[in-house]
Amino acid sequence: MAKGSIKIGDEVAITATVRRRVTEDRISISIPSYGFPHSIIDKISKVKRGQPIEIIGDVTRIDEAKVTINLGVPVTVDKDKVRLVTPYVPPKRKGPLVDKAT
Repeated sequence: MAKGSIKIGDEVAITATVRRRVTEDRISISIPSYGFPHSIIDKISKVKRGQPIEIIGDVTRIDEAKVTINLGVPVTVDKDKVRLVTPYVPPKRKGPLVDKAT
């Protein structure tokens, strides 16, 4: 999906699968190519087991074939499992860096 277009700071999405509802406001999900279960807060929707859910986070590290995403905790997945949502745009400078001479 995302070949070489992902950079640090980009906002990306992962499509995970709902494993089960842990509590009234928390669900357990299975993230592809991430070997551990992960839980997120989900107060609004009433998702069922096996339903896909999209999780959005920021890229914090990029290796050869892996991407680390901040989802509250760092999650490392394969690069082809993520989809670019919003590319990172550095902030614009409002004034010059150097003061004017007086």
